[in-house]
Parts: sequence; structure tokens; C-alpha cells
Amino acid sequence: MTRPRVAVSSCLIGEPVRYNGGHSRDRFLSGPLDPYVDWVPICPEMEAGLGTPRETLRLERSGAGPRLMTRTTRADLTERMTALAAARAASLDVDGYVFKSRSPTCGVHGIPLYPGADGPPIDRRHRGVFAARVIDAHPSLPVEDEGRLNDAVLREAFAERIFAHARLRELLAGDWRPRDLVGFHARHKMQLLAHDPAGYRATGALVARAGVRPRAELAAGYAEAFRAALSKKTGPGRNVNVLHHLLGMVSLDRSRRDHLLEVIEAYRAGLVPLSVPATLLRHDAEGEGTAAAYVRAQTFLAPYPEELRLRHHVPA
Repeated sequence: MTRPRVAVSSCLIGEPVRYNGGHSRDRFLSGPLDPYVDWVPICPEMEAGLGTPRETLRLERSGAGPRLMTRTTRADLTERMTALAAARAASLDVDGYVFKSRSPTCGVHGIPLYPGADGPPIDRRHRGVFAARVIDAHPSLPVEDEGRLNDAVLREAFAERIFAHARLRELLAGDWRPRDLVGFHARHKMQLLAHDPAGYRATGALVARAGVRPRAELAAGYAEAFRAALSKKTGPGRNVNVLHHLLGMVSLDRSRRDHLLEVIEAYRAGLVPLSVPATLLRHDAEGEGTAAAYVRAQTFLAPYPEELRLRHHVPA
């Protein structure tokens, strides 16, 4: 498979850049995912010249909005970090980003805002200064923090999106022709349908004009629609719809078809993970013919390396 390029807070892959001179190596990122991605490590504090060890930072309230302040010397680093984020965002060419959780620079969710030098947090609804600017500049970029990736559903969704983004990047970076985009879309149709039926139709409409629209315009329009569709959450209901679509294309005897229908319903009921009906469908599509080849090619059935074992959780 195409290797995604994934930006990551440097400490999460073991670099000793934390405020205390240590790291926050994450087991999933440095373990199962590591062989399949190309990391782009980023530490805003180090790039801003703060060094390590260093003072701790936090967000504090001001009339101009949250400020990034050092705890002891009371230095305001907001402008320096904002400028760094803008420069990084302008040159960022990645398929996803994993930020450090609970960081006033890199946190994605739940960063506390303090009233000033003293007092408890006012609220915990903010993003880190650096992360907020990067996310605003790349609204379709798959983004998570390492804490949320402990959730099996969020982990699978993130992996699915970064591999899809990587495949699209690889296609559009090459000397592609309209038929290449048509083929790419054909392989991703069921994956798109599982995430966003409206996006499935929108991308299909764009591909239908692949030989008519200017190449650059077509690429930009399709990339935007593709990424937006995959950003929508999927779930058992939509996955079952896709499984039925694919089952209808496979030539099976009645007993085998009835068995697959039972397995699909077991998935809908939360009794088995998605990997079970998906694997059975791939196995039953091993025959000859155009329809079987179409089913086997669907990225919905294998959106990322099987070794990641991300579809083995049972839906709640």
C-alpha cells in the first residue's frame, strides 16, 4: 500500500523534546503503525527556540484572546508560536497529523484556559495555539491526538482516512489521466458510500466529467469532495448497506448467500466485528468475471494493511 506521510508531535515517537527533557512515546504510533507510515516529526516548542528542559506553558485569558504564557518568567509566546504555525501550515504536505494531547501548543481538545497568573482554569474547551492554526489552515486533514487514538473506533477511522488521503496524493502527484481518476474512483466507491452518500454522488458527478473539465480544476474539485466525504463518520448502518451492495455483485449459491446475510446481520447487531463479513466477502469474490474483480478491488474491504488489526472491535 501507499505509505501515508503523517505529521506527529516529536515526543510521541520517542524524541526527548518534552519540557522536562523526556518523551511521551506512544505504543501504537511507535509500534503497530510505525512500519506503514513515514513520520514528519514536529515540535513547535523546539522550533520556536525554547529548548529542553524548559518552563511549562499554559493558555491565559486576555482581551485579545487566549495567550500562550510561560509559567514562571511570564513571557508571552503567542505571536512567536502563531507565526511558526502559519509558516508550518503553509508548507505542510501530509496525509494526517497526530498532536500531543493536553498541550497548550499542540492539544486538539480540552485545553484549559486560566484567568491569569493565579487561579484555577476558567474552562477546558480550547485548542493549543499551534494546533489551532494548523487545523484551521487544513480543515480536511485527518487530525487526532494520541489520547483519542486509544479509542478503537477513532483509531480505525483515523487510519482509514490517512491511507485514503495517501492514495489520492500519490495519484494526483503523478502524470495521471482522466481514466486513472476514473479507476481510482471506481475502487473507492463503496468506501465513499459508507461514509457519505451525498459525497459519493458528488465525487461520481465530478468523475463523469473527467474528460471535459480542465485537469487542474478537476483534480482540485475531486480532492476536496473526496476528502470531505471521508471526513464524515461511518457506522454499522451504512457499512451494512455497502455490504449488501457488494454481496449483490457476487455470484454465490443460496446456502452461501444466506450464510453471508446472517453474518452481516450479526455485525449489525453488534455480535461480530466488521472484519468478519468483509473477509468473507473478499474470499467469496475470488471467482472470475468483471463483478468479482470489482468487489475485490474495493478499498472498503481493505482500507489499510491487515496487520494493523483495526477492524476487530465489535460496534457498540
